[in-house]
Amino acid sequence: MRAFLILSLFTVGCATNDVAVDSRLETTPRHNEWVQVVRDGRTVHAYVAYPEISAKAPAVILIHENRGLTDFERGVADRLAENGYIAVAPDLLSGMAPGGGRASDFPSQDAAREAIGKLPHAQVMADLHAVADYAKRIPAASGTLHLGGFCWGGARTWLFANERGDLASAHVFYGTGPNQPAGVAGISTPVYGFYGGNDARVNATIARSEELMKAAAKPFDYVIYEGAGHAFMRSGMAADASEANRRAHDQGWERWLHVLRR
Repeated sequence: MRAFLILSLFTVGCATNDVAVDSRLETTPRHNEWVQVVRDGRTVHAYVAYPEISAKAPAVILIHENRGLTDFERGVADRLAENGYIAVAPDLLSGMAPGGGRASDFPSQDAAREAIGKLPHAQVMADLHAVADYAKRIPAASGTLHLGGFCWGGARTWLFANERGDLASAHVFYGTGPNQPAGVAGISTPVYGFYGGNDARVNATIARSEELMKAAAKPFDYVIYEGAGHAFMRSGMAADASEANRRAHDQGWERWLHVLRR
């Protein structure tokens, strides 16, 4: 099912409101922490944010953009925790930076992008399985597991949902989708898409993904936020964000939380 939201026609680049993100991370009353997930001798660093609730909580795995785990995804994790979820955001560039460091140890975001393009698919999927297993074992977790990803992480959300059979839902934020039946054959959860209207590169893949999911009788529900650009969940936070990106960001959050609560 596709939906369109009509927004302003002006967009900006992928800037982020670092001040707002930093303020959230520095002042959050919730318990946030770094953990190490070890599998087959490899260590994956992950950021975990916990809600302040009395009951066990569902977990959300967050897959970052193509620059590795940044304050943007950490801020998203804290906002999910604010709304009652345990958020687990792995840094899939763990061990890949100079000296064996993680995303924050690259000399530039461009260097991180170059490195992420060289990650072996099998390594990424194995890391995500290990992180998902870790999330389900958290004592405060309910056992319900959701998945979400942005840009590069949105594309990997499709791929991991096709491998992981115990997901309650998958949320693709402006990530390219599958183009072959094998790319949806293993999906056992509803997939929800969030796309910017001014993002032809990504949006060119939507129709084929929709066709494949429909043929396989699997739910794929998406919204195209007209006038918004790529990465609107990040750029919509900026102080100078266009009205289209800001509204797409706000409405994207509203829809995401609504779907998670179903």
